[in-house]
Amino acid sequence: MDLAKRRKAMGYSQEKFAHEIGVDRTTVGRWERGETVPEAGLRPEIAKLLHLDLIELDLLLNPAEFENSATLPSDLRNDSRDIDDMIRREFLRLIAVTGTLSALPPDEADALIESAESTGDFQRMNGYLWKVYQLARSKNSVSPVVQDQLGVLTDTFRSGSPRQTEALCGAAGDLFQLAGELAFDRNRYTDAASAYTLAASASSNARAYDLWACALVRHSYVDLYAERFSQAAETLEVARRVALHGDSALSTRHWVASVQAEAYAGLREEAACERALDEAQSVTDLKGTVHNGGWLRFDGSRLLEERGARYAQVGRLDLAETTLKAALDTDALSKGVSLRRRGVVLVDLASIGAKRRDAEQVTAYGDEALRLARRTGSGYVARRLQALRVEIGSLGRDPRIAELGAAIGALRTP
Repeated sequence: MDLAKRRKAMGYSQEKFAHEIGVDRTTVGRWERGETVPEAGLRPEIAKLLHLDLIELDLLLNPAEFENSATLPSDLRNDSRDIDDMIRREFLRLIAVTGTLSALPPDEADALIESAESTGDFQRMNGYLWKVYQLARSKNSVSPVVQDQLGVLTDTFRSGSPRQTEALCGAAGDLFQLAGELAFDRNRYTDAASAYTLAASASSNARAYDLWACALVRHSYVDLYAERFSQAAETLEVARRVALHGDSALSTRHWVASVQAEAYAGLREEAACERALDEAQSVTDLKGTVHNGGWLRFDGSRLLEERGARYAQVGRLDLAETTLKAALDTDALSKGVSLRRRGVVLVDLASIGAKRRDAEQVTAYGDEALRLARRTGSGYVARRLQALRVEIGSLGRDPRIAELGAAIGALRTP
């Protein structure tokens, strides 16, 4: 079934469907003819109207990418993929036999030296790639290097000594998480889920509990984005149990709790959400270095923003607004240390205005967020603004709202 057939099956005319989304009819026509695809920020509302989750919507919009396999979408096999399918299949095979290999004794004494040297190189390179990824204006520019590093790691894995396998699995768990992040940034959620699954499997074989838990947390974001909150909560509960076996000096379990709060908010379980937020807040009790700056970066600095977003999610709008305004006054946001974070908080405040049908609040915060999106080129803020555009579409014909919606529509989403 294509987009037009699904729309008709749900009882929408093209004009009515366009009105519900907040676009014009000709835009819907271009989508249905395959000339363009909906922007990321519009997809949650489209999926809701069509009674689909976001992955099912991707299937509907890009049927050619999935037509050759009932189990593995072909977007994992085309030339622009983030993880080469040969690498993926080979790693699945190697991971399957790792338990046996790692149980074997070393063939010679210098195998331990070889292991330390080679895995240390991979760990240093992985750490460097995480830093480049965080600083890069275009995240996709990191993909070719990650692809090459995965190939080298696979070759080393295949030819290394049995004693190396556990350490190499740790390096693989790290690198596949980064590959998953790259895929997620490009809205390739099936690819991201596959990478996170490999990361979790490799990390479990390495007995690297914190790395393993973080892979599961990242996997849960695929479900959170698709609003499959029950599935996300299930994955996060497993992540919590794994994190309990990790390093208590690290912030892993607190990051798990922070993301659990988002899942519970989606399920409207307010008490569980509040407990999870309190558990995440206890990260401030930790001493010393609590994260590694790569696959674990949670330090609690964003908890005020996240708490405000969760309150908005469960409908406690006054408390959400107070908390988010307090977040804007923190050093990082008030002094412009993180313009991306400030932009997200501004969008959340504008969204609260939309829920209240307060056009003045929407435009005050929405305009400022729009200026930041243009200034920084942040794709994430741009996508959040596109989602806001859907929300404000129901506020009628207020000229200020119409002007903001048009400006958001013209915003380039990286």
